[in-house]
Amino acid sequence: MTGSTPFRKRRFGRPDADTDTTGPETGPGAAGTPAVPSDAAAPLPSTTGVDEGHTGASRARRLDRIRSGVRKSRDGARAAVLHVADRIIENAPRVPVRDLATLRAQFPGLGPDQLADKLIAGAANGTSTVGAGIGAAAMLPVPPAMPAELAAEIVGVAAIELKLVAELHEVYGLRPPGNLKERSVAYLSAWTEERGVDLTKPTTLNAALGGQMKRELRQQIMKRMFRNLPNLMPFMVGAAVGAVMNRRDTKKLAHKIRADLRGRAVPWDQLPALPPLAGHPDPLPLPGAVLKALEGRD
Repeated sequence: MTGSTPFRKRRFGRPDADTDTTGPETGPGAAGTPAVPSDAAAPLPSTTGVDEGHTGASRARRLDRIRSGVRKSRDGARAAVLHVADRIIENAPRVPVRDLATLRAQFPGLGPDQLADKLIAGAANGTSTVGAGIGAAAMLPVPPAMPAELAAEIVGVAAIELKLVAELHEVYGLRPPGNLKERSVAYLSAWTEERGVDLTKPTTLNAALGGQMKRELRQQIMKRMFRNLPNLMPFMVGAAVGAVMNRRDTKKLAHKIRADLRGRAVPWDQLPALPPLAGHPDPLPLPGAVLKALEGRD
């Protein structure tokens, strides 16, 4: 048709092509349209305070978790020490002790010091055997089993050393008075204090099992637990370390107690007739290898 725009010349897809936004009617200075300066944009809300608050709360939660973990570990260690201490106290009367007559018959022709040397060497070999066995068991350690292995070693070594302490008192003629339980308490005190029993100051059963003796026993066990941690090293290194350290510590304990007893020893020919030691109805069983070491057998 005449005067119409051809179809091919129509503009499509540009809706703003027919509208000039910069014209006098629609531009920034047009009537009814407020002019907004470029630097007057609305500020965005700051998140710095929120982030700092969140970070502070997270840090506080982490600190609380750390404190809780430390508190639980401390309580767990204390409970483990108390359990081991109670086991040692319960086992003390069950430890088999040889009296002087039995020892002299087993090692004929030896004097007090020679017999004491034999007992110390046998006890050192026994604790060395226990340390080597526990260290070998920890060659491939399982974390939950390691505390049980360490506790078993402490209880086993304590039994051997208590036996040694009691028999050294027999050798030097200084058997504590009282029944089996009272003597066991006296030997426990000597073991924790690393000195001989003072017969001039007898300790009653109630006093010996009181708070002071238990505290000293627990302190001794705690020291031994930290000292025995290298025994749990893997790949058989722990076995060698455990054997050497137990042997050394047992000899050190024995020499301290023997030096104390030797100054107050009673000669055998001046000893009054003592009754045989009464054993516990349920004696503590000791491994065969440990018994062989204690008896000086190869």
